[in-house]
Amino acid sequence: MPKQYSFISPIEIHFGEKSVQKLERIFRELKSKSVFLICDPVVLKLGLVKSVIDIVMRNNIAVKVCDQVEPEPSITLAQQFLDEIHQDRYDLVIGIGGGSALDLAKSVAVLAAHEGRAEEYLNLTQQRKISKKGIKKVLIPTTAGTGAEVTDIAVFSVNETKDVITHKYLLADYVIVDPELTYSLPQQATAASAVDAFTHAIESITSRFSNPLSNAFAKNALERIYQWIRVAVWNGDDRLARQQLSLGSLEAGLSFYNAGVAGVHALAYPLGGQFKVAHGEANAGLLPYVYANIWPSCVRQLAEVGQIIGSYSTGKSERENAKKVVQSLYDLVKDSGLPLSLSAYEVREKDLKNLTRHALLQERLLERSPKKLTEKDIYEIYTNAYTGRLILE
Repeated sequence: MPKQYSFISPIEIHFGEKSVQKLERIFRELKSKSVFLICDPVVLKLGLVKSVIDIVMRNNIAVKVCDQVEPEPSITLAQQFLDEIHQDRYDLVIGIGGGSALDLAKSVAVLAAHEGRAEEYLNLTQQRKISKKGIKKVLIPTTAGTGAEVTDIAVFSVNETKDVITHKYLLADYVIVDPELTYSLPQQATAASAVDAFTHAIESITSRFSNPLSNAFAKNALERIYQWIRVAVWNGDDRLARQQLSLGSLEAGLSFYNAGVAGVHALAYPLGGQFKVAHGEANAGLLPYVYANIWPSCVRQLAEVGQIIGSYSTGKSERENAKKVVQSLYDLVKDSGLPLSLSAYEVREKDLKNLTRHALLQERLLERSPKKLTEKDIYEIYTNAYTGRLILE
């Protein structure tokens, strides 16, 4: 008798070129009158918001555009947006951009219906609880990586680490994944966001809470991203590669929302909090080193990953194939042109103990790891990531 499984996702997901035009129907369906739009300043500068604003104006809808989004946003910025949304009555929030813009949009949409300050709803403090759905929200990613459009988690920088606001009410009412919005993404951002998505997929498969439903999406994502990431990074004009990464990112997001991410993300959070390392780059800089430490605890899953990405050798044992996958992770980051040493981000050796201390606070993430990571393990991972040495024993 199989175990019971649950799989949760946003109510409505639209994918494909020109799918942003689905906003026309959404506006009519919701009878929208006033939109609060949160976007990245770069996204606004590149003109990616224009198609959305054109549809808004065509439907005679009032719109307030907030483009003060910053990478690794602080909880203070969330409060700033919350103060702005309280100044008027809005019936729809649209988030368009990378993970930061989407996290701000979904949290502000929900907290608009609540009392108190944004920081009071953070996971590590939990001074207040979310009890209302808030304003309807549409999330539109412009990167192929974060998966933030299909999760109920909003990540914020708090002091020297990161914390989250999470509740099922943060799930988007509508998700639109239009690959055309990723076509102008710069090379480094393409690489970082794609490795981020790959990390979501592999951590989902090795998560203690994975299940056949989450694995189905994760396996598709791994195969798709691994096949197309190098093409998209080094030939950004290849539309098929861009489309495949967008779909792979969506699949990875649906997977990790249900199975969870673990050690890579737990160690990446302090890097973002203390050194403002972009989330995707932080994951990339840690991915091979985390798996070099934990691979003996997830041999079967990694051997299966090897079959998916093509590194599996039939004449070798599962353990040997699992180790080959770890080397493939190192090569993937290298081939994507991303740093393989934390020293590239001005991290110093004396910072590693403090990073370790903050990573240990991420119990929500660490509990999903196939191996229980100790303080010694985490310090060792940071040390290897700092020196750029991949040690496979």
